[in-house]
Parts: sequence; structure tokens; C-alpha cells
Amino acid sequence: MRYETVELEIDVSELRVGMHVVRLDRPWEDTDFLIQGFVVQRQEDIDALQSQCRRVVIEGKVKNTEPDISQRKSRTSAKSRFSMFHGPTSEQEISNRPQEPIAETGNSRSRQRITYINKVSVDREIRKASGHYAEAKSFADSIMSGLRVGRTLDLNKAREVVDNCVDSILRNEDALLLLTKLKNKDKYTAEHSLNVSILSAAFGKKLGLLEEEIRSLGLAGLLHDIGKAKVPVDLLQKPGPLTPEEHGIMQNHANWGRDMLMALPRVVHAAVDVAYNHHERLDGRGYPRGLVDSQIPYFAKIVAIVDTYDAITSNRAYDRARSSREALEIIHRFRGIQFDPELAREFVLLIGIYPPGAIVEMKSGEVAIVIGSNPKNRRKPKVVLVRDENKQRPAKYRLLDLQTEPLNSVGEPFEIIKEVPDGTYGIVLQRFIDNGLTLELNDASV
Repeated sequence: MRYETVELEIDVSELRVGMHVVRLDRPWEDTDFLIQGFVVQRQEDIDALQSQCRRVVIEGKVKNTEPDISQRKSRTSAKSRFSMFHGPTSEQEISNRPQEPIAETGNSRSRQRITYINKVSVDREIRKASGHYAEAKSFADSIMSGLRVGRTLDLNKAREVVDNCVDSILRNEDALLLLTKLKNKDKYTAEHSLNVSILSAAFGKKLGLLEEEIRSLGLAGLLHDIGKAKVPVDLLQKPGPLTPEEHGIMQNHANWGRDMLMALPRVVHAAVDVAYNHHERLDGRGYPRGLVDSQIPYFAKIVAIVDTYDAITSNRAYDRARSSREALEIIHRFRGIQFDPELAREFVLLIGIYPPGAIVEMKSGEVAIVIGSNPKNRRKPKVVLVRDENKQRPAKYRLLDLQTEPLNSVGEPFEIIKEVPDGTYGIVLQRFIDNGLTLELNDASV
């Protein structure tokens, strides 16, 4: 028995639950649908499609009983189309059904990727994202302090703060990615856990994971270092190199994290996998078990990359923060050795050369804050121009999409030459965040 994947354009009046919609008669960006391509699961989905489209293209699998399936398609009546595409049976099934677990074999993921669309601009999302970030940061800080004094992890609250962040990421990931650029050395452990959660969820979105998988990945990221609650504070904050004995204690956080999560009334398997395995390496030289490539869980491979990136770009007790570009170069250098090579490549594409929150200087002297990336051209992101060519505050901040090659005061396209540290030329990212990245500021007060 052989099945063929076929596509058929139908009127929206013919839609039924179970049909897999792959294309519309208008751009996805002009609709309310977050995902490009989905299976109709309820009448509300049909109502939404009927209110916004006239015709759609659906996809399904049918048993091939004729030599030329295209001839059979052309003879198919509207009535038989319903039976062909409506609901899976023993002889016909809808492809790419949502909410089913993804089979994993080694490094492979056996499902077609989902493409998500940002539904709001970053300047619209930033205020809402800031509130979610502040709440999640406070909770992340309370996790460690609470566990140290014997309090139980509030898993429901953990899910709530992660879900709020994921909702923001699904609307526009650049807002929360921008917030991960805010670094506080004294709050490193809590900030790091939250940033890993946000970056992991944004990475999951780029990888095309199902929404529930993105939420599980975000939760696993938040809890990946929970075992450090058992590491002495003076060891976590030690400014110099660790002794071999201290290294052994520090590495135990992976075992402790697994045990702490396994002891919860409801085991979160993805979080257990990540807490236990995010320091494993493809070459078998990681810890705590020295696993090799195919033995390492997929989510743990994702968090291993994210964990490394955020650590390198943060000020820690024993090391200064390095640039995003340097962190990406390190991840790229160790692909196939420490990190999954395909995931490493995808992560570099996610972050880009100039990530949201970076402060960049133009060739002509102007200074801007990056607020969004351009996937098709990572060297030309969306920016807010906050200093003129003389490093002075302009009368009004400008939103620029460098991909469209806007011109500077001398009639040349803006060109970024370098990233500069937070605080350079009086530009403090936190102040702009507090003002919601408002672009219509005429008093140039930040």
C-alpha cells in the first residue's frame, strides 16, 4: 500500500475539522493566525478562516490506487474531497497533526517545522514584555533563595511565569531577547536562569517546535541550574579559579538538580533531562555521565548552547562579559565537538551579528539601539537612532530598518561598524526599557 501527499484548493465553506491548511488566498501576515500552516481542530478555526479568506489550500495523504494520481485528483467531486481530506481513517490520514509527540532518533526530529509569524512590533510588545520579565526575574531569584532555606519549588508559579514569557515570545521574540541584554552581576544566578529560559523558548520558536514544546523547553531552561541551590554561595561567587575539589562540588549541581526535580509530586521529564544533561558534550567529555551525541536528549542539547551563550555574555564573579559575536564564534568553533552542529548553526542565525539590545555605532558617527533582527540580512537589523553623528541626543529618536538602506545626513546608507558597551555615550539600555522604547520622545530625556 502506497500513500501520496496531495494538495487541493477549496472554498472555505468546504472546510471541516481535521483538514490540514497549508496556504491561504492572502499573506499569512495579514491574518490573525500565528502559525503558517495548521490542522483545523475546532469550529472556531473554521469560523476564523471563513471570516478572513475565501479559498484555502489543504494537504492530505491518500492511498494511491491509480497509476496517475493527478488524473484522479482532477476527477474528484466536491463530495469525495470531504472524504479524502476530512479526518484520518484506516486508509487516509491528515499529515502533520499537532500535539502529537515528536519521535526522536539521535539528532533527528521527525516532524515538519512550524513557521511562526511575529504579530506585533517590538516597540508595541516591549512594555508588556518588561512586566513579564520583571515578574519572572523576581520569581527566579526566589527559587534559589527559597530552596536554600528549605521551601518547596512552586511549580505552578514557575509554569505561569514561563507561559507569560512564551506568550510574549510568540507575539514577538525580539522584545524579551532585548531584555536579556540587561545584566546585573550581583543577580547573575537568577538572571542567568531566566535568560536561559527566554533564549531557549525563542530558539524553540525558530526551530519550529510545537507551542507546548516551546513552553516545556522554557520551563526546563528556567530550572536547568536548580541544583546550584545546594552549592555553597561562597563557591558560586568565588572570584578566582576553582580547585579540583571545588570543581567536583560545582559539577554535582547536575545530579542535585535531577534529584530535586524527580522529588516533585509531578515529575517534569523535560526539565529533569535538561538539569541532568545540559553539561554533556557530543565528544563524551562532559559531565556527569560522559554521554556521547546520540545519548544526549534533544532539549539538553538546545539548553547547552543557550547556557554557554548567556554565560559568556554575562559578567560573572570570575570572568568579564564578552560580546555576543565572541560568544557565537566560540559556539561555532565547538560545533560537532561540544555542541550539536545543526543546532549551533540555527542558534547563530537566531541571535545574529547584532542581537536585540545591542548598542551599535554607525560609520557616519550615529549611535543606535538594535530592537529587531532581519533574518534575511543579519548585518542590517532594525534600530532606534538615539545619538546623532556628533554623539548628541537628537530632537526625536528615529526607527530605522537598515535593510531598506535609509540615508544618513550626507546622503549615504547607514552602515554599522561596531557594537559598543552599555553606557557608552550616555546610552543606558535600562533607561530606554523603562520608557518602553517610545520612539516619539521629543524631549530626548533618556
